[in-house]
Amino acid sequence: MVLVVDAVQGTFEDLGTPLSDITFVVFDLETTGGSAAEHAVTEIGAVKVRGGEVLGELATLVDPGGPIPPFISVLTGITDAMVVAAPKMESVLPSFLEFIRGATLVAHNSPFDMGFIKAACAAHGYPPPNNPVLDTVDLARRLLTRDETPNCKLATLARLFRSSSEPCHRALADARATVDVLHGLIGRAGSFDVHTLEELHSFVRAPTPEQRRKRHLADLVPHAPGVYVFEDARGEALYIGKSTNLRNRVRSYFTASETRSRIREMIGIAERVRPIVCATPLEAEVRELRLIGASKPRYNRKSRFPEKVVWLKLTDELFPRLSIVREVKDDRATYLGPFGSTRLAEDARAALHEAVPLRQCTERLTARTTRSACVLAGMGRCGAPCEGGETPAVYNAHVEAARAAMTVDAGPVFRAVEARMERLSAERRYEEAAVDRDRLAAYVRTAARMQRLASLTRLPHLVAASPSFNGGWEIHVIRHGRLTAAGVMPKGAHPVPYVDALVATAETVVPGPGPTPAASAEETECVLRWLEAPGVRLVQVDGDWSLPARGAARLKARIDLAYEPRHRPRSREGRPLR
Repeated sequence: MVLVVDAVQGTFEDLGTPLSDITFVVFDLETTGGSAAEHAVTEIGAVKVRGGEVLGELATLVDPGGPIPPFISVLTGITDAMVVAAPKMESVLPSFLEFIRGATLVAHNSPFDMGFIKAACAAHGYPPPNNPVLDTVDLARRLLTRDETPNCKLATLARLFRSSSEPCHRALADARATVDVLHGLIGRAGSFDVHTLEELHSFVRAPTPEQRRKRHLADLVPHAPGVYVFEDARGEALYIGKSTNLRNRVRSYFTASETRSRIREMIGIAERVRPIVCATPLEAEVRELRLIGASKPRYNRKSRFPEKVVWLKLTDELFPRLSIVREVKDDRATYLGPFGSTRLAEDARAALHEAVPLRQCTERLTARTTRSACVLAGMGRCGAPCEGGETPAVYNAHVEAARAAMTVDAGPVFRAVEARMERLSAERRYEEAAVDRDRLAAYVRTAARMQRLASLTRLPHLVAASPSFNGGWEIHVIRHGRLTAAGVMPKGAHPVPYVDALVATAETVVPGPGPTPAASAEETECVLRWLEAPGVRLVQVDGDWSLPARGAARLKARIDLAYEPRHRPRSREGRPLR
């Protein structure tokens, strides 16, 4: 019996659809916040292109059905007055769905924009779009190197590809900029012999040859919580991470799900993976931070330089002032921080100066100092203690107001800066208002963080436990915000011996000065997140654990709303990348 197979010549369609023949609709949304479930669209911008030619544009403001938060107005320039006569989403959505019919959708950080479109479709009785979707963030991660661009933000990529449209948080302008970025990325893809839409999708997700070749590095990594260290041939740490399951996490680096260009580059250099098994996930998280701070691996972006933080210091002198310093000393000064950069500290200082008329000169004043006052005195921003305008007793009232704003009551600063922002916005001086918004955010976020950290770091001893997956208990000893011991108590065991043994072997901590006296701020925040998780039980507590009633934490949510991630790339877990 002879089997005869007729050879059939493939058609061009079998090879895929050339990118030059694809109709792309590049779109962008402006919204009242970052959650599709809680916030609404305020503007839609879309550009239809094919073969490098613009076929059409769609742009419209959208009535969100409620007030736009002031901080969002500052960010985008879209105000309540602008959308009062705009169509509602139920009127805009059919036009948008018709505009994208048959096209491949493109967005920068597409999960954000597609989330709002799908939510709108569900709310108004339309099926969600089934168009193919390309994310220019994913494309950029695959096609660009760290030498070319430090990040994949839209503004950064628009500059790299010399976009004729500058991203400005307005939908159509951002969509036009994304068109230029898309065309630049498609040009780069051509050098990898990617010429069809199907090849482009596969290229973005396909593991590199180095990833496939080095899958064996995960073979000896255990299924346990802990820290993993990618090392080069000399044993130098390239990248440090942590996981509740080391084996599964390390294996993911050698699959198509790992698209970060810098990590793929790191895998090409790595020669081994060193696992460090930990008793609990919290211990793994803390060990990761400590190892990164000590080793400073070049492929880790976060937490490499915990020692490079700065502080805002209310000095201890006759006429105190706000000074930016790199070290917290054991003195009688008041500190606010830590700040990740001097610029953030300067922003917070400017916010405090808006509410409290402290002197801004840097010389040390005494009771006998006499000189001409600066221009701030004429503006009513300083009481001119340098020329005798205020006595130390009168000036001390300003000092106490600043100290309270830094440690217990953020309200006066928030109200003062907010009033200035509203005045500037009413005058359409949005850029100046945005500067004040950034200053207020630096102050509120840091004050809220410091007050939260200090609530724990002032406790000399704390023991807490949480249920583990196997029915036992994860127990941790924390002293002055530092994790000093971790262990797991088996199911059904009596807790007292385990707790006593863990406490007896815990690290002894001698606290230093300031709000973070025994550990980095990031380590204490890890501990706090675990303590606030559901199911955690306090076993032993020395001291009072509390936050100030009028502290900055109550205002932080309003600040965060103004900074909901728009075009910030996200991790696979959906968290914004920093």
